[in-house]
Amino acid sequence: MTVTDISPSVMQFLLAFIVVAPLLGAVAALLPAPPGLKGKNPDQAALRHGVTVTGAVLIAAIVLAVGFDHDHPATMQATTDISWIPALDVRIHLGIDGISLPLLLLTALLTFLCALYSYFKLPAGPSPKAFTALVLVLESGTLATFAVLDLLLFFLAFEMVLIPMYFLIARWGGDQRQAAAWKFILYTLLGSVVMLLGLLLIGLKSGTFDMVALATDNGRGLTTSVQVIAVLAIGVGLAVKTPMWPLHSWLPDAHTAAPTVGSVLLAGVLLKMGTYGFVRILLPVAPDGMRTFAPYLAAFAVVGIVYGSLACLALARNGAKGDLKRLIAYSSVGHMGFVLLGIATMTPTGVNGALFANIAHGLITGLLFFLVGAIKDRYGTADLDTLAGATGAALYGRAPRLGALLAFAAVASLGLPGLAGFWGEMLTLFGAYSPAEGLSRPAFRTFMAIGAFGTLLTAAYMLIVVRRVCMGEHTPHSQLSPDDRTPQPADDLERSTTAGSPQLPRSTPRLADIQGYEAAAWTPLAALTVLAGLWPAVLLGLTDPAVQKLLAGGKS
Repeated sequence: MTVTDISPSVMQFLLAFIVVAPLLGAVAALLPAPPGLKGKNPDQAALRHGVTVTGAVLIAAIVLAVGFDHDHPATMQATTDISWIPALDVRIHLGIDGISLPLLLLTALLTFLCALYSYFKLPAGPSPKAFTALVLVLESGTLATFAVLDLLLFFLAFEMVLIPMYFLIARWGGDQRQAAAWKFILYTLLGSVVMLLGLLLIGLKSGTFDMVALATDNGRGLTTSVQVIAVLAIGVGLAVKTPMWPLHSWLPDAHTAAPTVGSVLLAGVLLKMGTYGFVRILLPVAPDGMRTFAPYLAAFAVVGIVYGSLACLALARNGAKGDLKRLIAYSSVGHMGFVLLGIATMTPTGVNGALFANIAHGLITGLLFFLVGAIKDRYGTADLDTLAGATGAALYGRAPRLGALLAFAAVASLGLPGLAGFWGEMLTLFGAYSPAEGLSRPAFRTFMAIGAFGTLLTAAYMLIVVRRVCMGEHTPHSQLSPDDRTPQPADDLERSTTAGSPQLPRSTPRLADIQGYEAAAWTPLAALTVLAGLWPAVLLGLTDPAVQKLLAGGKS
């Protein structure tokens, strides 16, 4: 299939289908299944329905990407523009460019992989039909957020994901799920109320809610004071969703309590909605207001980088009883700090780095949460001290493939060159070295230095996690309880001299290694992490022309 084979009307249909199909699928999931599709197990039929719908959406997204004009990624494509509420000039305006297309594909992929994983490993909770419907509503709202080009529609799509995520945490989560779900919904709803005021201010003062027209105007129709107020109001709402320090405290609780697929979608998709709003709305629509707040945004970003890393180091230390899911959640605060720092530079290099880091974080942290969920299922806990054990073998000895994949995801997360995590952080730091005109170069170079220090802290805690969880650690004899000091038979403590690594005591049971369905759900994320790391032009070729146009006020 060539690009010319797909007509504009088909592209329009594909984008509309991608946004609407999950919503229709959610409604269908709640209806009684037709007799021929009910099968022997209605629960499995509901989960199979989720895999089918998300799979169809992923296929449509891939076809849309194939039909996308890659020679002109700065141009809005597959556009639909229909009047919806004439009195307010609100329009159903859809379209994609090089900025939104990768996020659309990431969302479709992660949701499909979550549906596939859930088909084989459904989290404990109420009806699978309700679970499937909530995941599909979540997908529809997220895809709509990246596809709509009207401020009020953006707000509606932005809010649409909150309720399904609340129920996924509250009904299918683990310990403390009710408190975590309430914290999530309260933080995000309060931030959204403030954001709505800022969006209304822009629309009423400029006379339009159309994001393309506003980006082309580049803030010329808004006074500096209006831009400053709008950036402050909208920025607070977006910063909560990102999450930016110090508005992040809902995130570790939500991730720790959420089921595995909830954590994957929360980290891989929902956090991207906040940073996308900064790039799509605030940078082009209110550039003067962004310039005013950019140094403060960068300062909060680098504090988040260091804070997130220090929190992870505290959780990773021996005896801290740190939760591995909570540690990965705190790592997201640091990684999203790099995204915010790149946006704050207001340069093509920095913003491209932010968008690259966005996608890399979705792939890598999504994989990490899948892996941590699998480890928790096997051990019955995510407590780091328990996972490290006292045998010296841990995952490498008990489930070597699982351990190897966890080590791969960890080194990708710390920004190892050749993997996806490297390019976003590097471009972000380069952007901070030479920020946009009007921003303080000494201040941003200081931020760059702090951010670079944060990469060292990230490497430290990730390597500690790999050493403890994958390799294990011996507990000194003096720290063992009397029951644990009972000597084992000599043949239980045999060591392999040929392999050069300790063998498990024979009394230690092995764990199930990577299962077929797990490999199917995780392999695409690992492969794309390598592909993006070795061939960054695949992503930067899409984003750079669109970013250049966005920062130039709609001029290519």
